[in-house]
Amino acid sequence: MPKGRAELLINAIFDCMEASLRRGERIEIRGFGSFEIRNYRAYEGRNPRTGSAVSVKPKRLPFFKVGKELKERVNEAAARAAASAGAGASNVTSAAAPSSSNVNGNGAPATESPAAAPGPGGAAATTKSPSPAPTHRAASV
Repeated sequence: MPKGRAELLINAIFDCMEASLRRGERIEIRGFGSFEIRNYRAYEGRNPRTGSAVSVKPKRLPFFKVGKELKERVNEAAARAAASAGAGASNVTSAAAPSSSNVNGNGAPATESPAAAPGPGGAAATTKSPSPAPTHRAASV
C-alpha cells in the first residue's frame, strides 16, 4: 500500500475515534484495549513553582485501558527477555561486591572525609547538587 494512502486511512480512523469520544461514546478494539472519556470536576490545585493556589476547571480526558490479550503478549515478551538475560547472569558471584567494612550506611563506598561519616541514626550525610531543569518539547499531533 502506498504511504500516502496508508496515512489517509489511519487519519480517517483517528478522526472517527475522536468524533466518537467527543460524543461520549466508548470505543473497544478487541484484543487491544478500550478508550473512554473520564469526567473530572473542578478543584483547587497548587502551582508547583510558586506554591500559589490555582483553580483547575472541570475537564474531560480520554482514558485508555489495555486489553487482556495485548497485556499478556507484552508481559510474555518481557518474561522471555528477562529469562534470556537471566541465563547469562547466573554465573555472577558476589565477590565483586564491596565488603561491608568498605561501605557506609547508605551502601556507598566509605571515604575518609567527615561529610561521609554516618550521622545520627547511622545514615551518612550527603549533599545533592541541583539537577538541571528538565527540558520539555511540545509533541506534534
